[in-house]
Amino acid sequence: MDFDRTAEYAQHHGEEEGKKMRKTIWIIFWVLLAVTTVEVSLGLVWKQWGLNWQFVKWTFILLTLVKAYYIVAYYMHLKHEFKNFIYAVALPYIVLVLYLIVMALTEAIYVHGEDMIM
Repeated sequence: MDFDRTAEYAQHHGEEEGKKMRKTIWIIFWVLLAVTTVEVSLGLVWKQWGLNWQFVKWTFILLTLVKAYYIVAYYMHLKHEFKNFIYAVALPYIVLVLYLIVMALTEAIYVHGEDMIM
């Protein structure tokens, strides 16, 4: 690895840009902490509050997707990549999840009948 270009690289990135990036990282950290706190709290008290299980389940799914977006977009730096690269990374996972949903529904219908879907 060529370490002679470190000073050249550092000249193009000022302290102002570093402060902005650190601020963004802390904002994302607090968002992820808040979402995780809501998830854990909801998991602890949903029965005592008498919440509907369907509501709790879909809330967990939504909050998990929000956390996954922030982790992949900011901590894995995918938000700053080219759109085609983002699609190339995300598309296989989307297809896999859709396939697993179809397989789960197919097996549920086979085992429990059509009233099992929703």
